[in-house]
Amino acid sequence: MAVVVVLPSLLATEAGGQKRFELEAGTVGDALRALPVANLLFDEHGTLRPLVNVYVDGTDARFEGGVERPLAGDETLRIVQAVAGG
Repeated sequence: MAVVVVLPSLLATEAGGQKRFELEAGTVGDALRALPVANLLFDEHGTLRPLVNVYVDGTDARFEGGVERPLAGDETLRIVQAVAGG
Protein backbone atom coordinates (compact mmCIF):
# COMPACT_ATOMS: atom_id res chain seq x y z
CA MET A 1 0.00 0.00 0.00
CA ALA A 2 1.08 3.53 -0.64
CA VAL A 3 1.71 6.19 1.95
CA VAL A 4 0.51 9.75 1.47
CA VAL A 5 2.88 12.65 2.05
CA VAL A 6 1.42 16.13 2.46
CA LEU A 7 3.65 19.16 1.98
CA PRO A 8 3.16 22.65 3.41
CA SER A 9 2.50 25.41 0.87
CA LEU A 10 6.08 26.67 0.78
CA LEU A 11 7.49 23.25 -0.10
CA ALA A 12 4.62 22.56 -2.49
CA THR A 13 5.65 25.64 -4.43
CA GLU A 14 9.11 24.11 -4.85
CA ALA A 15 7.48 20.83 -5.94
CA GLY A 16 5.69 22.44 -8.87
CA GLY A 17 2.59 23.25 -6.84
CA GLN A 18 1.87 19.66 -5.83
CA LYS A 19 0.98 19.31 -2.14
CA ARG A 20 0.09 15.63 -1.97
CA PHE A 21 2.16 12.63 -3.03
CA GLU A 22 1.26 8.93 -2.93
CA LEU A 23 4.26 6.64 -2.97
CA GLU A 24 5.64 3.31 -1.84
CA ALA A 25 8.12 3.56 1.03
CA GLY A 26 9.39 1.26 3.75
CA THR A 27 10.44 4.00 6.18
CA VAL A 28 9.77 7.66 6.85
CA GLY A 29 13.19 8.46 5.39
CA ASP A 30 12.47 6.50 2.21
CA ALA A 31 9.26 8.46 1.74
CA LEU A 32 10.95 11.81 2.29
CA ARG A 33 13.88 10.99 0.00
CA ALA A 34 11.44 10.07 -2.79
CA LEU A 35 10.01 13.60 -2.84
CA PRO A 36 11.13 16.18 -5.42
CA VAL A 37 12.03 18.51 -2.52
CA ALA A 38 14.22 16.01 -0.66
CA ASN A 39 17.22 18.31 -1.05
CA LEU A 40 15.37 20.90 1.03
CA LEU A 41 14.50 18.41 3.76
CA PHE A 42 17.95 16.86 4.24
CA ASP A 43 21.32 18.52 4.73
CA GLU A 44 24.51 17.70 2.82
CA HIS A 45 25.18 14.78 5.19
CA GLY A 46 21.78 13.19 4.55
CA THR A 47 20.41 14.21 7.96
CA LEU A 48 16.91 15.60 8.27
CA ARG A 49 17.19 19.34 8.84
CA PRO A 50 16.43 20.41 12.44
CA LEU A 51 13.49 22.66 11.54
CA VAL A 52 11.69 19.98 9.50
CA ASN A 53 9.10 18.14 11.56
CA VAL A 54 7.39 15.02 10.25
CA TYR A 55 4.14 13.67 11.65
CA VAL A 56 2.89 10.17 10.90
CA ASP A 57 -0.87 10.00 11.39
CA GLY A 58 -0.60 12.95 13.78
CA THR A 59 2.31 11.60 15.86
CA ASP A 60 5.72 13.27 15.78
CA ALA A 61 8.04 10.81 14.01
CA ARG A 62 11.02 11.95 16.13
CA PHE A 63 9.57 10.07 19.07
CA GLU A 64 8.95 6.86 17.12
CA GLY A 65 12.24 6.18 15.36
CA GLY A 66 12.63 9.31 13.26
CA VAL A 67 13.47 8.73 9.62
CA GLU A 68 14.11 5.05 10.38
CA ARG A 69 10.50 4.53 11.53
CA PRO A 70 8.96 1.73 9.46
CA LEU A 71 5.77 2.39 7.52
CA ALA A 72 2.94 -0.08 7.05
CA GLY A 73 1.79 1.53 3.83
CA ASP A 74 -1.44 3.21 4.80
CA GLU A 75 -0.16 6.17 6.82
CA THR A 76 -0.28 9.88 6.09
CA LEU A 77 2.92 11.85 6.62
CA ARG A 78 2.68 15.59 7.09
CA ILE A 79 5.74 17.78 6.87
CA VAL A 80 5.71 20.89 9.02
CA GLN A 81 8.52 23.39 8.79
CA ALA A 82 9.18 25.16 12.06
CA VAL A 83 9.76 28.88 12.01
CA ALA A 84 12.70 30.25 13.93
CA GLY A 85 14.22 33.61 14.34
CA GLY A 86 15.00 36.29 16.79
